[in-house]
Amino acid sequence: MAALPAPRPILGVVLLLFVSAAWGSAFPLMKDLIIRMPVADLLAERYAIATLALIMVRPRCLTGLSERTWLTGVLAGLLFGSGQTAQAVALHELPSAVSGFAVGSYVVITPLLGVIFLHARIGLRVWLAAGLALAALVVFTLLREAEGEEISLPALLLTLMAAVMYAVHTLVLGTRRRDAYAVAVIQLGTIAVITGVMALPGGITLPGTAADWGLLLHLALIACALGFLARSFGQQHVRPVPAAVILAAQPLWVTGFAVVLYGDPLTWRVFLGGGLIAVAVLLVLPTGFDLEPPPRGKAAPRTAYPPTGRT
Repeated sequence: MAALPAPRPILGVVLLLFVSAAWGSAFPLMKDLIIRMPVADLLAERYAIATLALIMVRPRCLTGLSERTWLTGVLAGLLFGSGQTAQAVALHELPSAVSGFAVGSYVVITPLLGVIFLHARIGLRVWLAAGLALAALVVFTLLREAEGEEISLPALLLTLMAAVMYAVHTLVLGTRRRDAYAVAVIQLGTIAVITGVMALPGGITLPGTAADWGLLLHLALIACALGFLARSFGQQHVRPVPAAVILAAQPLWVTGFAVVLYGDPLTWRVFLGGGLIAVAVLLVLPTGFDLEPPPRGKAAPRTAYPPTGRT
């Protein structure tokens, strides 16, 4: 087997931060657009456009792939597509910021699943970062409810189920692969099929205005096509748990876009929760930089995590 390229952690971090910004922009736009379009229709159109766009850029990207690459892409697509559907449905009943931070709880779920099912060794810095992310989740949910603002418990639980699916998705993408482009395309195509099947019974509703078409194209091309592509390449260079923590910056972008586009208020919860997430990301960055290239002629290990504690 040919040697895999050496990891480039800085490139991976930059790509994952782009993903967090691109996906963060999708929350308030989705919340706006699902008022006028069925959720299944919007998701089906979004992922179908993204899939076709990437295939148009590289028409032969799906030829000559190994069975393992296909299985990885399909499994990742099933996990992410199910999580996306659950999250979008719950978004009807949750504020954008709360939904974003609830989904962000997968930063805690990812290392837990890694330890339980993969016997992974998780560094002390990562556990501390995950704890700070969990504290931010409390700030944006439990404290918010304690102050008398209504939050739908079923919608919150559905969003947390989506977070579990996203955590497993992160672990699935944890193995470094050469053809990250093909894996991204297969994922997007799988999600398009899932959401398309859900949308077909009631017919497909297209955006009714030029503005709504603009929102859909942003969701499809920026959040999906470029976002999935950057995620697929980024996780070739950053291990799964640090990647999850870096992607936890997404709620900061969610809140920023919600404030700018829809006038959501800036409260002390926003600054406290955002500060906790920012510190968590900064804490985990050094553990993302300790990746070692595999010995010459050998593949990288299937599960790669930071060494325990860096101590």
